[in-house]
Amino acid sequence: MAPRKRSGRGISFIFCCFRSSDHPEITYRLRNDSSFALQTMEPSLPMPPVEELDAMFTELVDELDLTDKHREAMFALPAEKKWQIYCSKKKDQEENKGATSWPEFYIDQLNSMAARKSLIALEKEDEEERNKTIESLKTALRTKPMRFVTRFIDLDGLTCILNFLKSMDYETAESRIHTSLIGCIKALMNNSLGRAHVLAHLESINVIAQSLSTENIKTKVAVLEIMGAVCLVPGGHKKVLEAMLHYQKYASERTRFQTLINDLDKSTGRYRDEVSLKTAIMSFINAVLSQGAGVESLDFRLHLRYEFLMLGIQPVIDKLRQHENSTLDRHLDFFEMLRNEDELEFAKRFELVHIDTKSATQMFELTRKRLTHSEAYPHFMSILHHCLQMPYKRSGNTVQYWLLLDRIVQQIVIQSDKGQDPDATPLENFNIKNVVRMLVNENEVKQWKEQAEKMRKEHTELQQKLEKKERECDAKAQEKEEMMQTLNKMKEKLEKESSEHKQVKQQVADLTAQLHEMSRSLTPCKCCGPPPPPGPPPLGGMMPPLGAPLGMAFKKKSIPQPTNALKSFNWSKLPENKLAGTVWTNIDDTKVYKILDLEDLERTFSAYQRQQDFFVNGSSRQKEDAIDDTLSSRHKVKELSVIDGRRAQNCNILLSRLKLSNEEIKRAILTMDEQEDLPKDMLEQLLKFVPEKGDIDLLEEHKHELDRMAKADRFLFEMSRINHYQQRLQSLYFKKKFAERVAEVKPKVEAIRAGSKAVLQSTSLQQLLEVVLAFGNYMNKGQRGNAFGFKISSLNKIADTKSSIDKNITLLHYLITVVEKKYPKVLRLHEELRDIPQAAKVNMTELEKEINTLRSGLRAVETELDFQKSQVQQAGDKFVSVVSQFITLASFSFSDVEDLLMETKELFSKAVKHFGEDTDKMQPDEFFGIFDQFLQAVTEAKQENENMRKRKEEEERRARMEAQLKEQRERERKARKAKETGEESGEFDDLVSALRSGEVFDKDLTKLKRNRKRITNQLAESGRERPVTKLNF
Repeated sequence: MAPRKRSGRGISFIFCCFRSSDHPEITYRLRNDSSFALQTMEPSLPMPPVEELDAMFTELVDELDLTDKHREAMFALPAEKKWQIYCSKKKDQEENKGATSWPEFYIDQLNSMAARKSLIALEKEDEEERNKTIESLKTALRTKPMRFVTRFIDLDGLTCILNFLKSMDYETAESRIHTSLIGCIKALMNNSLGRAHVLAHLESINVIAQSLSTENIKTKVAVLEIMGAVCLVPGGHKKVLEAMLHYQKYASERTRFQTLINDLDKSTGRYRDEVSLKTAIMSFINAVLSQGAGVESLDFRLHLRYEFLMLGIQPVIDKLRQHENSTLDRHLDFFEMLRNEDELEFAKRFELVHIDTKSATQMFELTRKRLTHSEAYPHFMSILHHCLQMPYKRSGNTVQYWLLLDRIVQQIVIQSDKGQDPDATPLENFNIKNVVRMLVNENEVKQWKEQAEKMRKEHTELQQKLEKKERECDAKAQEKEEMMQTLNKMKEKLEKESSEHKQVKQQVADLTAQLHEMSRSLTPCKCCGPPPPPGPPPLGGMMPPLGAPLGMAFKKKSIPQPTNALKSFNWSKLPENKLAGTVWTNIDDTKVYKILDLEDLERTFSAYQRQQDFFVNGSSRQKEDAIDDTLSSRHKVKELSVIDGRRAQNCNILLSRLKLSNEEIKRAILTMDEQEDLPKDMLEQLLKFVPEKGDIDLLEEHKHELDRMAKADRFLFEMSRINHYQQRLQSLYFKKKFAERVAEVKPKVEAIRAGSKAVLQSTSLQQLLEVVLAFGNYMNKGQRGNAFGFKISSLNKIADTKSSIDKNITLLHYLITVVEKKYPKVLRLHEELRDIPQAAKVNMTELEKEINTLRSGLRAVETELDFQKSQVQQAGDKFVSVVSQFITLASFSFSDVEDLLMETKELFSKAVKHFGEDTDKMQPDEFFGIFDQFLQAVTEAKQENENMRKRKEEEERRARMEAQLKEQRERERKARKAKETGEESGEFDDLVSALRSGEVFDKDLTKLKRNRKRITNQLAESGRERPVTKLNF
């Protein structure tokens, strides 16, 4: 029968509209008593415009999850009918608002019940209450709007149910709670979205299958109905087979369907007259055999049915007919007729009417007859021959060998041409088609492998050449870009200096002219005496800071005094003689007291303990690898080596990695590596193998034996012939590393510069310091109070002061709470000081050391350049031209870094003085590290405040839900009663119902009955003894 969509709660009256062509009055069903009446619904609100009504009505229909046919019928209703339906539906939703209308409530209840696990300690009333809650969830999943189901899925409610099922103890598993939980899953699958969610869940069907281990018959029936219906859903059949395989391991059964056949055969105790379970088992077996790949594949149906026949299902079926139940007989008839039909079709392959699968002789003869005179026959005989050689001991792992052989043959039979397995794979990652293809094309595969290996080598060679050319291009492009940038900077600097030179020259000319004019016009005055001496300097030498009183002493501040003693803030006061010219001269903390809630501050950080609620981390060179291998005796005899053996071995390793001849290395050094043959790391290693004075003297003595020299000796001899080889190599290495080193140094300098600007310009930081100063003066008494400023290191001591209310609350938590409420602009502090973390990582001593290394290296290259200019240039020697160009650009880049460093030092010194700190002692990593540590502490404290707020809100929400739950009990009781009197079923329910009654097999059963007479006649002619419908196995 055609399945239909799930219908929402309160819309059972709607579908009466579809029973005739006319549009009747919209009515709803009264569920208060068994004899319901129809009553016209009159909307109490005026009908909105048509466009607005259509939008509202579309939203309502979407919530109902209707089929396309019903949707069309709903939209075809007149506007008045739509408005009546909408009003009645919304009224029903309003009446049922409360704690139990939230999926969160049920999820919390499920988690709580799963945590308690055992029913032993529960009273009967508690068990009943738990069952009512789960039944209420089942009702809600069936009747609530779509948004309830969607919310339940989003909150991972299915996982909560599955976790409860997995963690149940024996008593719970045998209770009604187990049955109700399975009912909740069934209700969730009654919705298309919920069904898709259940099928997509990794372990949902497996956990449902585990429930077959219970002795509760109702639970078993519910599980079998769900799994049988899942077989009918696309993609569900294989999941069910995998779930049964999972159950086999879970229950430690010999086969996956063992439990089903055992329950089907039981006829004592509670199973004596229990037809519903036996019907559910047979309907599940029929669904497994006829659905999935079994719809099209005869081999797959025979494969699955053989499992049941091996478990002895046929005698059990004969015994089940004693119940004389029409529904059960319907399923039994379908099983036997489908079996007869399949066996007849299978026998036709061998031109027979019947094959006795119990007879090993007949099955062997059929196989032998089929393969005789075929290419497969020798392999068949080989299989038989090796089967005779298989172990046959009763003990040990003998049976496992036959099991492996059995599974390989099974997979050959049932695996599709595309390598897909319709059943749970007997052997994982075993693709029959791929294996067969490899056997058929074994020679081709071998040729392809050889060809692929050849192409792989060619590809590697081409890749290496391409990488080398790319390195050359990248180096040239980078060099060109750096040169253009340097030239542009030099041009700008030259234009600026030229402009300034012209201005100064003009000023000098003007002043010279004025001086000549004044000397001509000025007449000496003999009557006038010398000019009076300058007046005395003002008292004190400088003006007092802004906001400070005149004179040397500062006036005592007017600070409000707390009524009780407070916890002290362990800060470090700045001496008054260091306040001039700092940020503290612009800070007035007295105005902060007008904004602060001093009573709350006093209550939070009282010196007396109270209990109450409160909310509110350069590069090291690698060591040379130890080589233990020695040269062979043959080489010792033929090769001449005068250098140290270990040094020669390491040199050979380097040359093998470099993959260049001595001539190529020599050319690269003379041309300053124009073709980028020498990577930076190789140059660094080459510097370790510069020929020493002793090596050169020994090599010169044997230069007439050049052909006999070992590889390392020959290399050192060739390199020693280059004029100033070591200095050239060092210059080349410095040239290649210069841009990289500048790129490492410059960001560090810029980080200090940016950090200094940030602390000087941050208004949020100044405002925060003002609030902290006010806190400290209010909380501290005596010599520690009445401060005009404090050392910035005190910022990281704020968190040391604990609240007297809650030890988890510090003064920093309280400060952040006050700032968020009273000074929201201070929250921009992290944004304004975003450069501080990088600045805190820079050590000025190490930075200056790096710059000095650059300076000394540049000087060494300049010295070598002067020497090479005084020498006669060899053919191919490009040192002078390349290094001259490099020195020009590098000198400008380095001077740019030096200028930036000088500017940065001045700015940093200004920043340190701005906060009253000592510039001689304070380094950037310490100075900015203080602010960085404080910013991290602020971030952590803000998160902790947020967590405390969330915990409090969650506690309030739970309390509110518990309170509303008590008010909803009566309404829930009515809802359950209404469900019992008449509940609309959904699509999945229809599927389960059709499976239970056998209607889902009607089409196949009718076809089988038409062929029954023909099958009987054929069997009678063949002289078959046993009846068609009773195939004993």
